[in-house]
Amino acid sequence: MPLKKQIEDKLNEALKAKDKNTYPTLRLIVSAIKDAEIAGRSKGQKEIKDSDITGILKKMIKQRNESCEVYKKAGRTELLESEKKEINVINTFLPKQLSEEETKKICEEVIKSVGASSMKDMGKVMGALKSKHADTLDFSKVSGIIKGLLN
Repeated sequence: MPLKKQIEDKLNEALKAKDKNTYPTLRLIVSAIKDAEIAGRSKGQKEIKDSDITGILKKMIKQRNESCEVYKKAGRTELLESEKKEINVINTFLPKQLSEEETKKICEEVIKSVGASSMKDMGKVMGALKSKHADTLDFSKVSGIIKGLLN
């Protein structure tokens, strides 16, 4: 089932159940997808792909993580909890992220396969990782791991 359909079905379920923790976030997701579809139509794209939706969801999580940092510094715990709930709802539609140990193992394998030996080769390693593991790796952690392995 396409990701867009899954999200819309989940929204309908949340509305019927009157789940006030879930449906506002799902409405935001559906709205962001519709915005992307409209933008895509101007470029001649007929339908939005699951990979595009995944990108939208990752962007939304990144925005919420940034908000969490601000709320934490400001001591706004109620807003912080609200953002964390939204992150949990959004995460249900994303592929499972690999753990730090699994990420490090994959980075080591790619470094060997690419033949990287110094920081100059980091671009090659990142390119190979993005082509094979774009959905399952957290690239904010990957860059630090690669720097540690190449130094």
